[in-house]
Amino acid sequence: MEKPSSRFSEDTSSSPTTITNTATRPEFKPRDSKFHEHIDITSPNSPRNSYDQNGNQNQNNKNFATKAGYEESLSLGQERRIRIEKKLKLKLDARFSILVIRHKLGAITDYYYAPFNPNRNYIDRNNAAAARLKGFEADLNLSDTEFQTLLSILYVGYILFQVPSNMLLNRIGRPSLYLPAAMLVWGMISVLTGITTNFHGALLTRFFLGIVEAAFLPGALFILSKWYKKDELSLRYTILYCGNLISNAFGSLIAAGVLANMDGKLGHAAWRWLFYIEGALTMFFALVAIPMLPDFPHNTKRGFTEEEIKVAQLRMLEDVGELDQDSSEEKWHSGLVMALSDWKIYILMLSLTACVTGLSFNIYFPTLTKTLGYGTTETLLLAAPPWVFSCLLAILNSWHSDRTQEKFWHSTWPLLMGIMGFIISMATKPSNKAARYVALFFQAGSYAGYIIMYTWMSSSFPRPPAKRAVALAFMNALSQTGNIAGSYVWPAKYGPTYLKSYGVVLAMFVTTIILNIWFRQILVSANRKLAEGERAFGEHGDTLEQAAKLESTTVRDAKQMQKGFRFLI
Repeated sequence: MEKPSSRFSEDTSSSPTTITNTATRPEFKPRDSKFHEHIDITSPNSPRNSYDQNGNQNQNNKNFATKAGYEESLSLGQERRIRIEKKLKLKLDARFSILVIRHKLGAITDYYYAPFNPNRNYIDRNNAAAARLKGFEADLNLSDTEFQTLLSILYVGYILFQVPSNMLLNRIGRPSLYLPAAMLVWGMISVLTGITTNFHGALLTRFFLGIVEAAFLPGALFILSKWYKKDELSLRYTILYCGNLISNAFGSLIAAGVLANMDGKLGHAAWRWLFYIEGALTMFFALVAIPMLPDFPHNTKRGFTEEEIKVAQLRMLEDVGELDQDSSEEKWHSGLVMALSDWKIYILMLSLTACVTGLSFNIYFPTLTKTLGYGTTETLLLAAPPWVFSCLLAILNSWHSDRTQEKFWHSTWPLLMGIMGFIISMATKPSNKAARYVALFFQAGSYAGYIIMYTWMSSSFPRPPAKRAVALAFMNALSQTGNIAGSYVWPAKYGPTYLKSYGVVLAMFVTTIILNIWFRQILVSANRKLAEGERAFGEHGDTLEQAAKLESTTVRDAKQMQKGFRFLI
């Protein structure tokens, strides 16, 4: 619904009450609309067929709509509609579960690489040489600089290719093929990493791994936003992200098991087996994903009845007041231009970047758990419960956010809880094991707020889809620079108290909250203008025709297109 020329846009400068043209303009037809030609009075699925030119229900139009194929029993609140919608969401939840499974797989090699970073060393800082992939450095003859390059090169492709990937996904409209294809290539590259013999081979595989990995998370967020309404996304995004949180809990255990039991099997080093296993699993689930994943509501062909497809499109129309499709007149770069010219994006992007930097403790979580003074096995076991707690908390918080349709406070209170955990860790000595372990629970729980910020992206930039696709990818990509910055926050010299490190991440969380307050106020102002516009439409009926002219759409569209829509705050 957000368009540069929209009268309801928050940056609108003209007042609707100053428009006085009362001339009838019969030449305005739905196909004249640049952004809304898909809302057509002759469309058999359009609920607007039951309204006359002034937006009032008309029996003749209603009868025409029924003959054309629109069914009143599919309108909002009807028993048949409720039954179909419930079945539709059950199907969607089942089919999208493959995305959650794939999100967990990356933990194996992620945890395999992480211990070898000299700044991380989280399994055993006193035995770093043995921890480095059970011979990874030695087999490839890597220097410290070369190893650091391998760690960072992945982010180059990952950050640069998220926006082009989502633009391509929106353009071709076939996520059921696009995402599994990326997963297949991803798995193949993982296998190839396992057979590399030198630095240059490993460098190439890591670089291309970042490129294909860029397709997954922003693509998954985008396809979910095409099927679920804005008050349903928080819980679904959280379940997807919980794959990553559970990986934090058990990924290190999986990696440790492979390292301990697979070394020398069939003549291959344990570190090679780790990449073989993840690559094989990824390719297997990619093949499973092809028949499971749906395309978009307007073009999916398998697994849904005709009524379910109609309801899916009606849900998106009712959610924002506009069908979730791009105009055929828009060029391939329209979404990019609209997204990058919307300055709200940069505020939320900076907030996400600060938050990701503050969450950098998750990379070093076993190191922080190790400061409690236990052995490696006990440390790995103790590192798991805080992430299980974080996942459960995130699901509960997201469920309540969807129920109340509120974003700011649901993203803020978990960050405040994380700040409390930082303060406890800063105020207590490593010998105070109980307090510091409780603090780790509070810190891990802060992820519940970060996930809500992800759902805030979709609801704040809902239309057109081309813009939303770019916005999701752009904000997610640039925020990942926080991971790069975060890798310098936890040097070993700051241990075992990590007082300075905790001070930095605390400041990042405070910055996040301040930026979120600013972003919320922008949306509050936008909602106020939306309400003022609707009130002007209701009080000054003679402005409808001129408003329709400004919108390049019909009177009916101008009156109903955005009525009732509000940004979630």
